[in-house]
Amino acid sequence: MPRPTLEVADIFRQHGPAYRQAHRLPLHQHRLMRAIEDCRTPALGGAAGWCDHCHYTHIQYRSCRNRHCPKCQGAARAQWLQRRTAELLPVEYFHVVFTIPEPLAAIAFHNKEVVYDILSRATAETLLTIARDPQHLGAEIGFFAVLHTWGQNLHLHPHLHCVVPGGGLSPDGEWVACRPGFFLPVRVLSRLFRRLFLEALQQAYADGRLQFFGELQPLRDPAAFAAHLSPLRAAEWVVYAKPPFGGPQHVLEYLGRYTHRVAISNARLVALEDGRVSFRWKDYRHQQRPKVMTVSAEEFIRRFLLHALPTGFQRIRYYGFLANCHRAGKLACCRRLLATPCSDLLPQPADSRAFYAALTGRNPRLCPQCRIGTMIQIQILRPCRGPDPLPVDTS
Repeated sequence: MPRPTLEVADIFRQHGPAYRQAHRLPLHQHRLMRAIEDCRTPALGGAAGWCDHCHYTHIQYRSCRNRHCPKCQGAARAQWLQRRTAELLPVEYFHVVFTIPEPLAAIAFHNKEVVYDILSRATAETLLTIARDPQHLGAEIGFFAVLHTWGQNLHLHPHLHCVVPGGGLSPDGEWVACRPGFFLPVRVLSRLFRRLFLEALQQAYADGRLQFFGELQPLRDPAAFAAHLSPLRAAEWVVYAKPPFGGPQHVLEYLGRYTHRVAISNARLVALEDGRVSFRWKDYRHQQRPKVMTVSAEEFIRRFLLHALPTGFQRIRYYGFLANCHRAGKLACCRRLLATPCSDLLPQPADSRAFYAALTGRNPRLCPQCRIGTMIQIQILRPCRGPDPLPVDTS
């Protein structure tokens, strides 16, 4: 796949300094912007390689490895997928999405760590509680949840994607399967999720863990905060259950393109002209019509930084029999009950480099010139900073 002609890094390099000077940003956003600007440039150093076939010399600069960088997700995704491959079970997999209403998204903007943690915990408790109910499944399920905070137009849209095997372990240690094509009732999930989330948010407010700025400053008054939440207690919250996956292989294909995405990929960028950024987006009301949105570079940077997560925040979490504390033992029990050893599921390459090559179709050591030889490292390049880059015209 050809490298995009325009990247988020180009926008940050040209308009990032002015944006940082005009706005007071938290430290983690400063670091995020500088990391993306420096990614795969001489500022981070690199290595020179030599092809043993055509004698081509190539310089490969180091990546920043920031989880928000559009160019640094491939290797992390391959390593994560390699670990998840061994955990797939030969059952249907379901995709459930939990979304918080827009009035709460505004509160989340100033309280990301608190609200996103509440979202994860309320979602997990909802799924685990309803699944344990004998009227529904009557079993302990296992799943992982991935936090997404963006929509196609880059506005703040916090929601949680959950991937759940279609069944669980009963209290007496037997495997209980879901009905074919059906996991749990969406309306029941929605109402319990709404109650748990609002209770946790109210408790966080009572403990003084929420902050309000700008237009939300009146919510510092308890009566105003209660009035703000009151309409949400009666509204229907969105919990969306997508059709089940076809099997373990389909789950792997889904995970490979979805879990390690950032707010926008470089491939969606169209142009950077006269201080304005154009990018492709999908309007789900008119899915057959591709659209292009144009915003100022300042607005684009603002929208991108909306999705910068606090330092150390865990975006992917595991629950039930997939929780880290007892995953190995309970997965072995599930496979025994399903009479399927791990080796019968999906073949696993010997190492993450082979897995990355199989996943992307690219061999990182293959010569980019002749596509035959192997690149041999001949020199280490120290980090250095040169002059500011020239403007990029993509018209």
